Amino acid sequence: MNINLIWAQAQDRVIGNHGSMPWHLPEDLAHFRITTKNSPVIMGRKTWESLPSKFRPLPDRRNIILTRQLNWGSEFTNDEVIKANSIESAKTPQITGSGVKEVWVIGGGQIYSQFLELASRIEITEIHESFEGDTLAPKLSLDTWKEVRRIPNVSSSGIKFDFVSYQRIQGEIGQHSLAF
Repeated sequence: MNINLIWAQAQDRVIGNHGSMPWHLPEDLAHFRITTKNSPVIMGRKTWESLPSKFRPLPDRRNIILTRQLNWGSEFTNDEVIKANSIESAKTPQITGSGVKEVWVIGGGQIYSQFLELASRIEITEIHESFEGDTLAPKLSLDTWKEVRRIPNVSSSGIKFDFVSYQRIQGEIGQHSLAF
């Protein structure tokens, strides 16, 4: 199973401010929806709580919420929202679903950092503006990641941004086996 990461970042790697994205970029939201549709998504509890309630759970995706809060999520009784207490449990077939080929990690900052060494692909929307923020994306090492695609865009609001794809260039992913 491939573990992929997806995020949008402003200049200086800002991805969030006070629990939300400091910009509104409809084209990025559409890209996110198309890219992650029909795949499980893994997110931290704070990212889950930052989603507008009308979008929870994210449709057409199994929503896996990483949290250390033992009593969180007891109200969920279907397979759309599943709680995981660790990275190890979040990537098991019992949580992701059997036969899953890829999962998408969708935030937040700490979750990205924890999954970075396990990822084989990263999709980043690079926004060419500065925004104030308190949450940063992990820094990518050019020894580990190779840019394989860049698509320049301009938002309907005039913001310039690129959709950028990175592929891991190391043969082995992290210290963990991919045979989950």
